[in-house]
Amino acid sequence: MKTDGVPVSHALLARLETLGVDVPRTFRAAGLPVPATANAEPGRLRLTTQKYFALWEAIAQVSGDPAIGLRIGAETSHGQLDAMSLAALHSANFGEALAKLGRYKRLSCPEEVVVTVQRDEAAVTFRWLLADGFIPDLLADAMFASALAMARRGSGMAIKPRRVELTRRAANRVMFARHYGCEIVFDAPNDVLVFDAATLAVPFVTHNVDLLAAVLPQLDAGLAALAREQTFADHVDAVLARSMRGQRPSVEALARELAISKRTLQRRLALDGTSYQQQLDRVRSRIARRLLGSTDLAAGEIAWFLGFEEVNSFSRAFNQWEGMTPQRWRGNEGAGREWSYLEPVV
Repeated sequence: MKTDGVPVSHALLARLETLGVDVPRTFRAAGLPVPATANAEPGRLRLTTQKYFALWEAIAQVSGDPAIGLRIGAETSHGQLDAMSLAALHSANFGEALAKLGRYKRLSCPEEVVVTVQRDEAAVTFRWLLADGFIPDLLADAMFASALAMARRGSGMAIKPRRVELTRRAANRVMFARHYGCEIVFDAPNDVLVFDAATLAVPFVTHNVDLLAAVLPQLDAGLAALAREQTFADHVDAVLARSMRGQRPSVEALARELAISKRTLQRRLALDGTSYQQQLDRVRSRIARRLLGSTDLAAGEIAWFLGFEEVNSFSRAFNQWEGMTPQRWRGNEGAGREWSYLEPVV
């Protein structure tokens, strides 16, 4: 995706103020210009993905509240919802709501929502397409809490996930279990919100056909315009990231996923100045840095997740990408580099 711009919504600023978070201090801690007011002109405050992540790290630091992400995501009022969230909330059922979020999320920021159904489970993941490193824990909490709040508000039922998998070291287990009402798994390779597959069919009492008829054409027009700006390599990156599940996505499997031939895939990547192997290395290195920086997963476990047959093969590849071994990156320069964009609070 060529455009890296994430809007900082009025709703987020208003929620921070309502929750007692010092907004000017938070922006200064993130190294960002302080917004004049929470009611500034819409669309003016946009950040790159990394600066947006820095803002969420600063929210965690300034608030000092481990539950602040859950509170931000769960307490959005109906009047603060954007067009795509309104479309999701007024869908026919939970599955359709998630599909609409997945379809339209990229209109506001370089993020996608992916729902994967396997047997009796539906796994929901939020992927930031331009993230270099891991998603801040607080932001993951807010996204998951928001999705669960939408499910509960739309259905009018106290829906609970089957489990929540978090890409972080174990902490505040009781707090998370109380909020979600389910099993919490730490040191996971991805942040995943897992529901019973049957939950996707739960009808929404908020279903509104007339509202959808008014909103969806505008969203579809925006999506068409966005598609014209994306490169083919951007799309390949997103598909490869979704495919990292303990196996190396082959060029043939990637072509099948994209519904094109292997030759067409290679030709279109060449037109974008890249190749299948270059794209695979880029996605693997990004995911590896995130897992090394935010979890206690062993190098062998990360190697398996990325589809390497042996941990030594992973170590050699990582050394080529970063100029050091995974162990050294985790213990020294890597961890410092991931956190270098956030200044201390004074």
